[in-house]
Amino acid sequence: MSDAEKWNRRYLDAQVGAIPPVQVLRDYAHLLPNHGRALDLACGLGANALLLAAHGLDTLAWDISAVAVDKLNTYARTHGLPLHAEVRDLTQHGLPEHHFDVIVVSRYLERSLCPAIQAALKPGGLLYYQTWTRAQVDEHGPANPAFRLARNELLHLFAELDVLAYREEDTVGETARGLRDEAYLVAQRPA
Repeated sequence: MSDAEKWNRRYLDAQVGAIPPVQVLRDYAHLLPNHGRALDLACGLGANALLLAAHGLDTLAWDISAVAVDKLNTYARTHGLPLHAEVRDLTQHGLPEHHFDVIVVSRYLERSLCPAIQAALKPGGLLYYQTWTRAQVDEHGPANPAFRLARNELLHLFAELDVLAYREEDTVGETARGLRDEAYLVAQRPA
């Protein structure tokens, strides 16, 4: 089964708006610009894209799943949001350079895209990134460690950006609390 087929099946019975945006975007939405162009990369059903569009940003949302993209476009039209979703295999299509004021990536890790993600940000543009780590306290996320970050890896993948916020709690302390199994980063492309 192809990746597109896998994700189409997953989203077939799912509803747009049923899950909230990722924590990094909720925690740092106050850093978003009041206008500009945003991209939700590997958007799924677009929880992050919906927040960006509701904030007033002209939002693109890219995903490999045609099912998710169709549902998200229908929702955006119905609610009058400045959001357009497109089917995009991110490993086959490049990103335009200096194009986005904001890029959000959540629970998706393709290390080879990190330089292109950085280059796609306009000077002063913001990256919000949250994904799985190898340090796990439960069974959420991918089983394959290749799709999980090593400790502090997110900082190294985006070393050319200025870090505004970073969180990775690993398995330290009371593991029933806090951000576990994931790391997040908010970073800005230098002007």
